[in-house]
Amino acid sequence: QLQLVESGGGLVQPGGSLRLSCVVSGKPPDWYALGWFRQAPGKEREGVACRTLSGGSTNYGDSVKGRFTISIDNDKKSVYLQMNLLKPEDTAIYYCVTLEAGCPRRVSRWEANFWGQGTQVTVSS
Repeated sequence: QLQLVESGGGLVQPGGSLRLSCVVSGKPPDWYALGWFRQAPGKEREGVACRTLSGGSTNYGDSVKGRFTISIDNDKKSVYLQMNLLKPEDTAIYYCVTLEAGCPRRVSRWEANFWGQGTQVTVSS
């Protein structure tokens, strides 16, 4: 059983930056990926970013490409999401996840099997 705990959410102005962190308890299998999903009010959950534990594959949702960066620190068993140039439409609850099928290029193929409790990110002036 894996447990994930996110931190780092908050209120930020448009154009600002925020860094989310997630600590993973337990040892995911080597073929797993770690990633982030988000869910805005009234909308479906969407994949934001993922990266394999080996570092061989990294992919992003179209709406965040060029603005968000995912990274993994295997020693600290942590995954991070650096979010720059934030927009009001980035407002959502962000969830840290493990992905048992790795990190496919297509977001629709991301299969998250363990989820954190979520952290709120609000982008507003």
